[in-house]
Amino acid sequence: MHKVQLRYNNGGRKQLFFIFVKMSVSIIYRAVALLVLTMLFGGCENDIERINLLTDETKTPRIKGSNIEVIYSDSAKVQVQILSPSYQQFLDVERPYMEFPDGLEVYFYDDSMKVESEIRSDYAIYYSEERLWHAIGNVVARRLDNGDALHTDELFWDEGKKFIYSDSYTRIQNEDGTFYGKRGFESHQNLTNWQLKGTSGTVNVSDEE
Repeated sequence: MHKVQLRYNNGGRKQLFFIFVKMSVSIIYRAVALLVLTMLFGGCENDIERINLLTDETKTPRIKGSNIEVIYSDSAKVQVQILSPSYQQFLDVERPYMEFPDGLEVYFYDDSMKVESEIRSDYAIYYSEERLWHAIGNVVARRLDNGDALHTDELFWDEGKKFIYSDSYTRIQNEDGTFYGKRGFESHQNLTNWQLKGTSGTVNVSDEE
């Protein structure tokens, strides 16, 4: 188990988060694979080209991990917790990213250290330089205090702006009914002040005696 501490500036304010992850160093695997392929194919020019194609670092993760936990904290208070069964980190590309092929769970905490909202998806990518998360497949976001639930196929989370949005068809269910955004939605990351784009819906009406 590895513990990595990272810091970054957030509007002049230092912020801290930790990554807890079991890591397998894929660089070693690439070196071993390259040695084996060289022994198998020999040394002619065509074979070297085949070896380079098979060991292209842009298509091979620099780091692989399992049971990852990412914690964002500020002033010793947890703000966000991210859990995923596996991840891969690609650094040797024009747009470096971390891939979560088995999906993830994201929990947002309030000032009292209680979970106020959550996001789940089947697959996700994190673009580290942009601090942008891209969740794909059966994306569900819920607010726990009132039961509001959002369903969509794709969701973006801008962690710097604390903003989530989508351009994909979105369904929101709450105590007032079911509402649809044909062109997606925009919301604060804790699912407040959400706005559907291309809205339609059905409002629940209770019978009064």
